[in-house]
Amino acid sequence: MKHRVVVIDGMGGGIGVQLIGKLKDLGDRDLEIIALGTNSTATERMIKAGAHRGATGENALKVSVKTGDFILGPIGIVIAHSLMGEISPGMAEAILSAPGERILLPLQNEHFLLAGPEALPLARQVDRAIELYRERVQAPGGT
Repeated sequence: MKHRVVVIDGMGGGIGVQLIGKLKDLGDRDLEIIALGTNSTATERMIKAGAHRGATGENALKVSVKTGDFILGPIGIVIAHSLMGEISPGMAEAILSAPGERILLPLQNEHFLLAGPEALPLARQVDRAIELYRERVQAPGGT
């Protein structure tokens, strides 16, 4: 069954690049990856990493995030004014209200602290996000 994953990132797009690389490594021919960047650098890097399509900016994100079965990115994408101010309140709301299932990396940010699961290195967080994605796709009734 065909499914679409939206990967959202900002700043330099490094987290999105890692997520897309791991998704591509799955070799799933039924997977379409959409890169949504808060800026053109992030979008360009995610497309070069293998996203099938990409778009940049607030309106593109608000429209395109609704199309994903899954939404992957750092937790800051759902918190207004995070990613050094690149996430507007409208973007955070659009991501939170989108119908797709969100898989977010719990990265610390200067605007907030996470009290919860043990802090893991970024590479391990990316691997865990992909594990969660695979579990959800393979689950009975999964997308």
